[in-house]
Amino acid sequence: QVQLVESGGGLVQRGGSLRLSCAASGDILTINAMSWYRQAPGKQRDFVASITEGGSIQYADFVKGRFAISRDNAKNTVYLQMSNLEPEDTGVYYCNVDSMLVAGGIHEWDYWGQGTQVTVSQ
Repeated sequence: QVQLVESGGGLVQRGGSLRLSCAASGDILTINAMSWYRQAPGKQRDFVASITEGGSIQYADFVKGRFAISRDNAKNTVYLQMSNLEPEDTGVYYCNVDSMLVAGGIHEWDYWGQGTQVTVSQ
């Protein structure tokens, strides 16, 4: 059974940095795109960044060069380095895998992690 486990969230002051990690476990052969989303209290879940297996990257406009996404394909892990954090970045950050190939040649779709809380104080 495939699982996504995020870590690295916490409380940080304005201007600080955090590095989030999301590790996919299970009988995984390949993963297509790995992404980060976030959800502030009372708001919808928003796209933050994504990276494909080949390294193509996309960012939401609000990232403004402050965040950097990367992945280690050998470890099935995606990272989000966040710098110059602002209170508006507060929320639960979720990892997403859009599709993957698992043992037996089975395609799995749209997996989500449980989320990790990021809180940025003034």
